[in-house]
Amino acid sequence: MSTAYQIVVCGSIVPDPLQTLEPVSSPAGPALKNEAMLPSVLDPWAGHALFEAAHLAKSAPGSKVYLVSLAPKAKLQQVMMSLAQKVPFELVALDGSASGFTDTVETADALAAAIAAIPGLDKSRLFLFGGWESASRCAGSTLQIVGEKLGITDQFQGVDQLTVNADGSLEILERIEGGRHQTSVCSAPPAVFGWATGNLPEPKNNPQVGMMNMRTVMPALQKAKPAKVGAEGAAFASVALPNQLRETRIVKDATPDAIAQEIVEWIGK
Repeated sequence: MSTAYQIVVCGSIVPDPLQTLEPVSSPAGPALKNEAMLPSVLDPWAGHALFEAAHLAKSAPGSKVYLVSLAPKAKLQQVMMSLAQKVPFELVALDGSASGFTDTVETADALAAAIAAIPGLDKSRLFLFGGWESASRCAGSTLQIVGEKLGITDQFQGVDQLTVNADGSLEILERIEGGRHQTSVCSAPPAVFGWATGNLPEPKNNPQVGMMNMRTVMPALQKAKPAKVGAEGAAFASVALPNQLRETRIVKDATPDAIAQEIVEWIGK
């Protein structure tokens, strides 16, 4: 008999990567130019975590997926209109900044409090999913801090595969240095999983799933609690795009060995 899990996915929204992003200084600190006008999407790493969570929930009858998201309420609603058609989940929304300049600890505090307040939360059945990194914050530490605040010490980062064995133990495939993987074993939940790319494709849109999700998404957005997150106390001297450097020479009749040697010498500098 399989165990029914409670799978909580932490995921925020980020500007659509197809847009041109230009950092600027604002009275409130660093920001993106015309940030309010930029279309948003679910963070790609969080998307992998959500799809893996839905797959696990489907394989363990009775399991439930929660998506906990800290983002501006209006923008989050726009993203939910398309995301809700992908997989079944219950939204737990927090109304606050999704900027990449917010403090990791403040963000983790808000997320941990929202997760702890989920009705009927049972840590003995809890999986905490999220992105290994983030397309916005890219701190790589937010999920770890959330886990610690919830008292979850079994944490796995760079996860590509999670398998539940017949005895209920968990087999985890984690990325390590050198393009290799290591296999870890965890006896039982609770556990934290920071997902890399996983193995699953993006699910197709399902209008029926969308209608089911929207019944809970809209009320969740309406009662989203304000979350004050930022970077209070931090000072930014400037924000700018990295400088582009191009050094081009046109050389005729150079041998492959000579070209390779020059590249090696350039890298060595």
